[in-house]
Amino acid sequence: MASLEVLLGIGAAVLLVGVFAVRVSSRLGLPALLIYLGIGIVLGESVLGIQFSDALLTESIGLAALVLILAEGGLTTRWSAVRPAFGLGVALATVAVAVSIGVVGVLLHFLLGLDWRIAFLWGAVLSSTDAAAVFSVLRGVGVPRRLAGALELESGMNDAPVVLAVVLLASGDPFTWLTPLLVVYELAAGGLIGAALGLGGAWVLRRVALPATGLYPLAAIAVCLLAYASGQFAHASGLLATYVAALVLGNSDLPHRAGVRSFAEGMGLLAQIGVFVLLGLYASPPRLVDAIVPALVAGLVLIVAGRPLSVLAAALPFRVPWREQAFLSWAGLRGAVPIVLALIAVIEGAQGGQLLVDVVFVLVVVLTLLQGTTLSLVARLLGVARPAQAEEITVDAAPLEELGADLLEVRVPVGSRLRGVYLRELRLPRGATVSLVVRAGEAFTPEPGTRLREGDQLLVVATAGVRRATEARIRAVDQHGKLARWRGEQAPDAMRDDGGVSHAPAAPDEPAVRSKVWLLALIAPVVLAADIVTKVVAVAELEGRAPVQLLGGLVYLQLVRNPGARFVRPPGTRGCSP
Repeated sequence: MASLEVLLGIGAAVLLVGVFAVRVSSRLGLPALLIYLGIGIVLGESVLGIQFSDALLTESIGLAALVLILAEGGLTTRWSAVRPAFGLGVALATVAVAVSIGVVGVLLHFLLGLDWRIAFLWGAVLSSTDAAAVFSVLRGVGVPRRLAGALELESGMNDAPVVLAVVLLASGDPFTWLTPLLVVYELAAGGLIGAALGLGGAWVLRRVALPATGLYPLAAIAVCLLAYASGQFAHASGLLATYVAALVLGNSDLPHRAGVRSFAEGMGLLAQIGVFVLLGLYASPPRLVDAIVPALVAGLVLIVAGRPLSVLAAALPFRVPWREQAFLSWAGLRGAVPIVLALIAVIEGAQGGQLLVDVVFVLVVVLTLLQGTTLSLVARLLGVARPAQAEEITVDAAPLEELGADLLEVRVPVGSRLRGVYLRELRLPRGATVSLVVRAGEAFTPEPGTRLREGDQLLVVATAGVRRATEARIRAVDQHGKLARWRGEQAPDAMRDDGGVSHAPAAPDEPAVRSKVWLLALIAPVVLAADIVTKVVAVAELEGRAPVQLLGGLVYLQLVRNPGARFVRPPGTRGCSP
């Protein structure tokens, strides 16, 4: 066995190559996942000669990496972006999986002569889209949020039902009427366990001031891992529990939330590099030659029939246009997950399990090259591509326990409507103030007349009671500009111009604003008419006359004309020009 320093050196070198591969892949237009697989193959038996064929260890490490990838996906997914696509995403993760298993299984039974159970096992393994592939490729493609959100939800949630299907089909146990109920229980229980641990973890992290900033990301990842373990112990879906817990945590008011997400992205990248290098190391290139033909047949079935029909069945209730359905069909990316699932068949002793692993390996390489490199082009051809949008504003928070306050870090991204807004126009709630502005590397104490620019970083100190209102106000101005209060934004009860100077009333809600507009529209013509009538009467009755005494001379009425004004003379009046 190699010494510790040799193992650490090899691991560090592989990690560095994997990190720099991200840069290389973006320049070449190739998915980084293929480079990771290539690194593993180079290290393997056919090139550098490292022998590795432990299917059980590979499957265990692959599932562990998948847990971290799902945690990263949930922690970095914004609920506001995926909420409109929640129903479609759930349908793709459940209905589409069932349809894909059925269609691919039936066609492979007739085309490749597979046994029915083995054919459906192949269909189950190939039905899962890969979270790592989707998160790494899709977020660089400009598509509507509904499509991107649906694909992210699908890749994060469909692993759970697919794993259940693969285990049931690979085990050889007979199906009974309890099997569907067992699947429903495992999915429902996994979701509930993940939601409970996510809410509980967020509640604890908000109230416990940890001594170091770096402990918050570790605690968040630990909650996600605990969700997986709890789900497995409860004979539920640990993968679904992991994703739900991470989704809840990532959309909660966590301290140092931006740091938590950055750390999760790093852990997800580490998991991707590790699992793909390991899978490349496990693969045997000479054995892959025999898998090319069945892999191409299975890939053709999946692309032409399995994926399109499954998307059609899932999207039918939501009236998704055919162009968007076509993009959803093409964006069903495969990666490490199908290979790990195929290893389950090997461990369970399913017939032709090793052939299935080799077929899926070849298929993943082919489909990643075909779909991953053409996804942007297909989006443009189908007319679903969107121009680059402004990044969502990032607001991070650090607790100031002794002061009972939070420190918010606000970045003004390109395209934000915070640009050009004066600090006095932010109208932050009482108890919040902008304490520092960092611009082009220079920090200064702002004044009410300081005008924000793109790229500015703001440090906002807010008491715990107004933190939510402060974030809401900053996000509202980011989206709607300084007049956000008059566009239906719910404002706090007491607003301030510059964090400590003047005050303004609470912003009315949208119905109240509409009622005021209608009232103003009704009163304005009446006031204008009264003004014109009084002018006409005054000119007709008072011009050229001595002052009129009222109340015994206490009040005088006298016509005074403005030489600079112009007044149109009505018919029958006199002296109407200046």
